[in-house]
Amino acid sequence: MSQHSPDVSSPADDGTLADNVLHASLREHVRLLGDNLGRTIADDLGAPFVERIETIRALAKRGRQDPQGRAELIDYLRSLPEESMLPVCRAFNQFLNLANLAEQHYRGRFRRVEDYRPGTQPRLDELLERLDEAGHDGEALLERIASMRVELVLTAHPTEVVRRTLIRKYDAINECLTALGGADEYPERLEQLQSRLAELVSQAWHTSEIRAERPTPVDEARWGLAVIEQSLWQAVPTFYRELDQLLLARAGRRLPLDASPIRFASWMGGDRDGNPNVTSEVTREVLLLERHRAAESFRRDVEQLRLELSMWKATDELVELAGGPCPEPYRRVLSDLEQRLAATRDKAQMIWEGSGWSGERPTVETQQALLAPLEACYRSLMACGLEAIANGALLDTLRRVACFGTTMTRLDIRQESTRHSDVLSELTRYLGIGDYAQWSEAERRDFLLTELASNRPLIPADWPCSDEVREVLDTFAVIGSEYSEALGSYVISMAGQASDVLAVALLMKTAGGGIFLPVSPLFETLDDLDRAGSVIDELLAMPAYRELIGNRQEVMIGYSDSAKDAGQLAAAWAQYRAQERLVAICDGHGVTLTLFHGRGGAVGRGGGPAHAAILSQPPGSVQGSLRVTEQGEMIRFKFGQPRIAVRSMEIYLSAVLEATLLPPVEPLPEWRDEMDRLAARAHEVYSGIVREDPAFVPYFRTVTPETALSGLPLGSRPAKRRPTGGVETLRAIPWIFAWTQTRLMLPAWLGSDAAFGERIESDAGLAQLREMMTNWPFFGTFLDMLEMLLAKADVDINAWYEQRLVGDEASRALGRSLRERLVGLEKTLLAIRDQQHLLEHAPLIRQAVDVRNPYIDPLHGLQAELLYRSREQDNQLSPDLQRALMVTMAGISAGLRNTG
Repeated sequence: MSQHSPDVSSPADDGTLADNVLHASLREHVRLLGDNLGRTIADDLGAPFVERIETIRALAKRGRQDPQGRAELIDYLRSLPEESMLPVCRAFNQFLNLANLAEQHYRGRFRRVEDYRPGTQPRLDELLERLDEAGHDGEALLERIASMRVELVLTAHPTEVVRRTLIRKYDAINECLTALGGADEYPERLEQLQSRLAELVSQAWHTSEIRAERPTPVDEARWGLAVIEQSLWQAVPTFYRELDQLLLARAGRRLPLDASPIRFASWMGGDRDGNPNVTSEVTREVLLLERHRAAESFRRDVEQLRLELSMWKATDELVELAGGPCPEPYRRVLSDLEQRLAATRDKAQMIWEGSGWSGERPTVETQQALLAPLEACYRSLMACGLEAIANGALLDTLRRVACFGTTMTRLDIRQESTRHSDVLSELTRYLGIGDYAQWSEAERRDFLLTELASNRPLIPADWPCSDEVREVLDTFAVIGSEYSEALGSYVISMAGQASDVLAVALLMKTAGGGIFLPVSPLFETLDDLDRAGSVIDELLAMPAYRELIGNRQEVMIGYSDSAKDAGQLAAAWAQYRAQERLVAICDGHGVTLTLFHGRGGAVGRGGGPAHAAILSQPPGSVQGSLRVTEQGEMIRFKFGQPRIAVRSMEIYLSAVLEATLLPPVEPLPEWRDEMDRLAARAHEVYSGIVREDPAFVPYFRTVTPETALSGLPLGSRPAKRRPTGGVETLRAIPWIFAWTQTRLMLPAWLGSDAAFGERIESDAGLAQLREMMTNWPFFGTFLDMLEMLLAKADVDINAWYEQRLVGDEASRALGRSLRERLVGLEKTLLAIRDQQHLLEHAPLIRQAVDVRNPYIDPLHGLQAELLYRSREQDNQLSPDLQRALMVTMAGISAGLRNTG
């Protein structure tokens, strides 16, 4: 690595001269980091060890061209001394992380994003010009943007492999790279930065990649808040400054002070679906933590404003707010606000510690209480002709208040539908009125509506309920004790009936103090998606329910479990059809619909470029309002650095604005018929293999590291919804993680191979698919994501695992069949696209995959070997080898930039 750092990016053949310079910058940073890593490893383990790494790298590179080189690589890896396996794994893992860091720095510095197709992610200024040409004037655009609500929901799904400790070091390395860019003319400064960079790379090498234990839900919440404090706190005002400049040029004014089309919510500490570690007490602690961190962050902002706003010119309104005439009225107003924010911080801390709160000092509990004095200062400065001051740091703070509120994020609560049914079942039995669990849907609905209309308490004060029921009721009690603006939506996973929603409404009324959060049923299996429209239609026909929701309905579309349940193609079409039906139903009832997309990072969980994903939704499904999950490593990739976070927010705003004002075309009837056939065939094949082939489950558990995943302490949530049970109980994240590790990527393509392969056998079928690909964003985006996934798949690597780990012939036959299907799908996709190679139109992504492969391949080989030894030794590997196995998982994830 010290002498042979790879080219992770080289100039595209058709790139401009400017692009070539940028790519050279990326290559130089990768070399710089690789050289530092090589020297660090040599200092630690000696030059002979570095030579061993170079031998492995050379064999891996040769193995990509020559099967004999691949065989030599495997033999070499198997012959490694046991004491070398962990440091070899660590070396390749660390390099891949540093390469990712260099690429992220490059994207942030030059505002590049990982575009899949050239030109598919335009800048906002380009979009505003197109909208202007389409007849949307500047004032109308300003009003539309001000009313938009795009909420990015940070979730704690266990997909972030890299430790927070290392992320902080990588952030510091990124800052060093930035500083180095301007230090060439200052030799002393350059030397200091180079020394600091070497120190940080050494720190990263000498830090364990694997957490000693799983993070708690509160730890996860701290991590999410750290992203806001260290990146988004700076990025949000920068984003709005740039947006204001565009709007000033077109409409002559800025966004209103209280407008924030981009906002953030969180599931960290609120998502209890199948996670016994998230309790009502945890949720209460996270709400206190959020309030504490928000109060302290805003206190620091206000303290700085107090130091800066020493002006004496002020309006009568501000003078009155300051308590009368004084030399520095702004400082007096801000001093009072600073003290109240400090009291708010102290209150949260004392309640957390259990020491109580006297309530003697005034606090800031609501967003309006925080906004009001700041807006008064702004109005006064503007009225006194001090616009430059008003639109400086003060406006930045106002933008943060509008975006983050007094709790940084709004905390969603998520719970599985059966937990609510269990409460009502136990209660009705106690009251002697039957068993709710045994009632029909109509009986449940009638009971729930009657109780919603009743004024009498439903739950006796002395009810001796079970601990499980008490926990559910305590969660609603926490909801009732908070200001509603601190909370987001109540998401019901595995929702399937109207009663699932009404049950939550009743429990909010009964146990939640009357606070009614937006209730978002999550439809996530194929059957539930098909039934989603009728469920919402039934609810909206109920006057009592309509009165509760205030003509606003939120519905969450599940991507992960629907794809695991039915296969990616069938699930994608079911999601599309469900959204169409929901839009039509809500329009018919005169209700505003917000769709909440539960996307993951992987293609098999709805992942992919945000701009393309939003524009591929059904026409009318994005009307200035959107919620979408961001999770795991995707939070860091999109929002971990301020410059990248600004671009990510721009992409979301642009996509939602474009989908609202320039919606995609309605699919033609013949396209719908084609999708019905394709989805049905894909589902048939997927189910036939995953659910009906007796060899499938043994093959999955043998050829993948699924059984070892529980040892990787990724997040607080268990890998299974239930501790016992088979693959059907496995969560979608480890399901996809396991297949990704072996590069078969099965969940995202199985079934599509047969569906597409059979259609292109006829000229008419091929022509139909090409027409849909060109003219229908939904279908074109699906093929884009499929192509990107196939570029990361590798049948030869999957065969390595099989040769080493799978012994029975039935499983091996299944493995051969699956690889043949994958190879066939690649040929089919190239035929549809009329291409010779995958990713012809995305050479940078193709190159990023190709140049990482020689660094990922050794990790695959070592992982297969370590899994073999672990099973041979009844899972009794030495601690170092067990850790090495975990590092291979982390390294492969880093190399593919994808876990789950």
